[in-house]
Amino acid sequence: MGRALTVINALGLLLVMFSLTYSLPIITALVYDDHAILVDFLAAMLWTASSGILMWLLTRRYKGELSIRHGYLLVVTMWTGMPLFATLPLLLAIPGLSFTDAYFESMSGITTTGATVLTGLDNMSPAINIWRHEMEWLGGLGIIVLAVAVLPLLGIGGRQLFKAETPGPMKDSALTPRIADTARNLWVVYAVITLACILTLKWAGMDWLDAICHGFSTTGLGGFSTHDSSVAFFNSPLIEFVMMVFMLFAVINFATHFLAWRGKTLRVYLFDTEAQAALGLIVTSCFGIALFLWVNNVYPDFLTALRHASFNVVSIGASSGFASVDYGQWPIFAPLWMLFVGCIAASSGSTGGGIKMIRTLVLVKQAGREFVKLLHPNAVNPMKIGGHVIANNIVFAVLGFIFLYFITIASLTFLLLISGLDFITAFSAVLACVNNFGPGLGMVGPASNYQGLTDFQTWVCAFGMLVGRLEIFTVLILFTPAFWRR
Repeated sequence: MGRALTVINALGLLLVMFSLTYSLPIITALVYDDHAILVDFLAAMLWTASSGILMWLLTRRYKGELSIRHGYLLVVTMWTGMPLFATLPLLLAIPGLSFTDAYFESMSGITTTGATVLTGLDNMSPAINIWRHEMEWLGGLGIIVLAVAVLPLLGIGGRQLFKAETPGPMKDSALTPRIADTARNLWVVYAVITLACILTLKWAGMDWLDAICHGFSTTGLGGFSTHDSSVAFFNSPLIEFVMMVFMLFAVINFATHFLAWRGKTLRVYLFDTEAQAALGLIVTSCFGIALFLWVNNVYPDFLTALRHASFNVVSIGASSGFASVDYGQWPIFAPLWMLFVGCIAASSGSTGGGIKMIRTLVLVKQAGREFVKLLHPNAVNPMKIGGHVIANNIVFAVLGFIFLYFITIASLTFLLLISGLDFITAFSAVLACVNNFGPGLGMVGPASNYQGLTDFQTWVCAFGMLVGRLEIFTVLILFTPAFWRR
């Protein structure tokens, strides 16, 4: 009980912080003179802040240092609780929206999945669109990472929380001696890249609302758009190119960006083996898919094929989810390969989803070690990536993660199949949600959305987003008896 109350105390403080994020849509409502939406967001802010203060007051004597168990429990509670409160303005402002659909939309935003159940985005209130995209921006690097920069000032240590939230298998390599400094530095880099993206999109032809919204979702690799037809609405090669550049920037570990900024050198990128592999796979896939589409007469010339292939491969490969064409109509090899790339290409420590490229490299290296072992049973063959020896405990952790990853994909796919979905829709929806890249194929393809799913199917997909965003272990460990033993 004491452990749960300590978590509730910390969660109350985080809810108060989260209530401040309503300020941006409130300002937007004032700018656009939308008084009805303004009242909705003020009510949501008041409700969220009041709930947080009440939780904190009732449990303040349980305030204390977060243990590793506290960290896991708080992260999961945070990422399930924040979408709950984020539904409030959606439910108040959008007539006929069910709680299931509102929660799905909020979970999709905060987990940077970008899957949507909403239509009529072109005519939607600017404040609502800003809120949807702000959720993706906040979720991009992690609301929790932002919180650990402030929690030490409130008497709650953040290191265990940071370890539970940070993506990737190598979580102990701090950028600075103090965890709060690390979090602040990462967010500074994140904010600077976002601002550069917004300004460049405005220069490329978007108005300020579209530029801000798409800047948020591009840097957060979210995929929400202010238009039902997504990026196809603009029909602009320049806008597509700008977004591709920033998506590729966001798919690299933000720690690498920070180290490059701190050292005032680009040489850091040359030593990031994971970034090289991720960018190499995505760029090679762009040219390969373009050639495939051209040869199969999908587009009349190679340059047109390269334009559409590049944007959509980068978008799905980086686990963003924007679409400039209905790639679901391409020959099946192309969209399936894009989904495959989206499962593995993002770097750890980036805003992307999937199993992360570092784990893919570990698996490839481990397969090579097994071949060597078969030929030379007594050979000593340590694993090295980028000149660094990878400890066996990390290798074992990666193998365990991959097993749970495939079990999760299979289990959720079977649940959707049992509920009546066809295989392509069920499998691609699970891949899209667990790997946080939004659109799938079939009923949930880029030309449609998740609105046609039943409530049960929607909740399955929402759970997939949560498990994928928190990288499976963080969620599933709560269901083990050992976690709850003293």
